Amino acid sequence: MSGPQAGFQIIPPAIRRGNGNAADRDKVVTLYDVARLAGVSTATVSRVVHGQDRVREATRIRVRQAIEELGYVPDGAAQSLSRRRKDVIGMVCVEREAQQYDIENMNLLFYDEVLRGVESRIRDQEWSLLITFLQGANDPSFPRLESFSGKVDGILIGEGIVPDRFVERMAARVPLVIFAGTPDERVADVVTADNFSGSAAVVTHLIRDHGRRRLFFVNGPADSPDTRERRLGLEHVLQLHPDCQLIGSHQGFYSVRSGEEAGERLVAMRREDLPDAVVSANDQMAIGVLKALARAGIRVPEDIAVTGFDDIFPGSLCDPALTTVHQPMRLMGEQACARLLDRIASPSLAPTIKLLPTELVLRSSCGCPPGTVIRLPVETLKVARTRSAAAPRGSRGASSRTSRDPRIVADPKTPKVPRPARQAAKA
Repeated sequence: MSGPQAGFQIIPPAIRRGNGNAADRDKVVTLYDVARLAGVSTATVSRVVHGQDRVREATRIRVRQAIEELGYVPDGAAQSLSRRRKDVIGMVCVEREAQQYDIENMNLLFYDEVLRGVESRIRDQEWSLLITFLQGANDPSFPRLESFSGKVDGILIGEGIVPDRFVERMAARVPLVIFAGTPDERVADVVTADNFSGSAAVVTHLIRDHGRRRLFFVNGPADSPDTRERRLGLEHVLQLHPDCQLIGSHQGFYSVRSGEEAGERLVAMRREDLPDAVVSANDQMAIGVLKALARAGIRVPEDIAVTGFDDIFPGSLCDPALTTVHQPMRLMGEQACARLLDRIASPSLAPTIKLLPTELVLRSSCGCPPGTVIRLPVETLKVARTRSAAAPRGSRGASSRTSRDPRIVADPKTPKVPRPARQAAKA
């Protein structure tokens, strides 16, 4: 073995521990310093740093002790070059404008949960995460994603807001997975909650189990795939119940304030014109509706039932507690990251669409007895999907599709629903 042997130079403890003069403290510890202290070659140090097996255990221990003693940090760029990999995943999030500082902002809550899921998958592999934010579908800085893609091994894109032309261009140069995207995506993998079936489940519960007939919908951002799928689920159920009608809708933005505005619009209506149920595309807007109705003295659920979607913790603290649909945000992050790591390892994989199952969360804002807390699995509906009037023409998600699309894979753990809510509401 070449390199320093017996009689190698020992670096004085004061320098090793950073207690020497300023010049010593500013010195960058290198691979050569570790080799000199451990009495081995630089090649041996490199093998230990990269976890290779061709090193005796006693030598490995001595090198690691030298690394710890000196505080040596391996050069990540050099390691990346040797492996032809950066060990970095990029994550593109959506930053939506809010009319107020809102600690319950959907962006913060949603991405925090997704981020935890992603981190749980890369933590043990010692990969890093690089995050950037875009301001919705009209962000003029989409081109900078091309330079962003050069800094990572693969990219996770949130909410499917990146235009087709950029997705296709990026997917050709770097592995890419979209989370919370449209099930109609053609050029990239998508991992998303089954928003269509979840929305259909909560609307069916309102109609079949509580006799609600006049519904009002609080819509989310027009560029959100989740919004479009939830609207489609509502419309699907209404088509099955011709005695029910959608009496109106309000354009919200996934914020509490936009839900309050919807509630204030309802309060201004004549009592005989009011809906008997408000279906919100997310929990924040449902919370806003509850606040506005409470201020006006309109009782929930006696006068108007209210439901949400997402199952965020503040909804359980409302009075009455909010009936909603749980979407597995953390699991979405885990599954999207797992798929991205698979694609990084095997770039030729065919794109797939993975639908994660949702849960119907029954509380008392829908008309169930006070104190009700029941969670029911939602079965993936196998029905033709047609374009919603709310979906912009030409957008991803606007075309018709069916569950027979071979790219769509429902989570195998999705359970069957045993005639759900009728018994639950009476429990």
